[in-house]
Amino acid sequence: MAPSFEGIRPLAATVDLGRVKHNVRYLEGLTPPGCRFMAVVKANAYGHGDTRVARAALDAGAHGLGVALVEEGARLRQADFDCPIYLLFEPPPRGADAAVELGLVCSVYSEPFARALSEACSSTGRTVSVHLKIDSGMHRVGVPESRAAAFAGLLASLPGLSVDGAYTHFAVATEPDDPFTEKQMDAFERACVEVEAAVGHGVVKHAANSAGVMAFPRSHYDMVRVGIAMLGLFPSDEFAGVAELQPALSLAGEVAFVKRVAAGEGVSYGLTYAPAGDTWIATLPVGYADGLSRLLSGKAQVIIDGRRRDIVGTICMDVCLADLGVEPVEPGTRFTIIGQEGDERIRAEDVAREMGTINYEVACMISSRVPRLFIDEA
Repeated sequence: MAPSFEGIRPLAATVDLGRVKHNVRYLEGLTPPGCRFMAVVKANAYGHGDTRVARAALDAGAHGLGVALVEEGARLRQADFDCPIYLLFEPPPRGADAAVELGLVCSVYSEPFARALSEACSSTGRTVSVHLKIDSGMHRVGVPESRAAAFAGLLASLPGLSVDGAYTHFAVATEPDDPFTEKQMDAFERACVEVEAAVGHGVVKHAANSAGVMAFPRSHYDMVRVGIAMLGLFPSDEFAGVAELQPALSLAGEVAFVKRVAAGEGVSYGLTYAPAGDTWIATLPVGYADGLSRLLSGKAQVIIDGRRRDIVGTICMDVCLADLGVEPVEPGTRFTIIGQEGDERIRAEDVAREMGTINYEVACMISSRVPRLFIDEA
């Protein structure tokens, strides 16, 4: 019998699916009756585990799932998800055959991809549902308002394409006081009138991301797209007061090694940290290959045995070091990088602030070599 390696590594990201369900129900409750809820699970559900988070979201009432890549859609289909799966970015035209084969609802905003989809449908006898992406001011991808009607007419003329939706994406919804989001909604609504006239029927309209759901009720339309908030993380610090959101992920492990270091002795690469007095240093089995960025060297904290400690010296690929002071702990003692122990709590937002980034990146950085453990404490 082959040996089992499960449970050997003293580090894991634990995801509470009960909290995911709670967050979905809370956010869905902010939307009007009949509004569909797309659970965005791209990038491995922001590092949380796509298939398990997707199932929890659907169990809590989500209508469909959102992905960025054809490959992500394929992974969900292979895991037996038969709900609508929305492809939020165009792949190259060579991805059209796979998108049609998988039955993805495809975002379309360029003629080459639209024609490739139509050709894939013609060769297989299938029909593909498409949603026209409208650029209302973010200028990332999409068809501008001035071209929306003409492009919608083109889509409607292509065999095999069913123009079922139109949507846009907000640039600054994470800043609720910025008037630009209202301008984007104005542009989107004008474009939708022309799109529906061009195709001769109504379409599913959607614009709200996590921030839009919470701050802009006008943007709810027919469907909302929720990713980060579904996982209990704030779209920005402006939403930090939304106590109903419950963070689903924690990153914790066991202290690997403890040693006494004399005053003035440097530790880790570059010897960038030397304690002022004799101290105990703990080696933690988490490093930048796991997602604990080297940018956090000398900045981040960790909870060990219920107390905050400084992470000191240079963060290595596989380990980092924490200064315990004069009170050592035993190897095997629990430590927490993200999460709560007793009265102490470190949020993904706290880690992001030390890095000069956002919590989205912190969660996505947790690498595939970190085991994911799933619980459901609803």
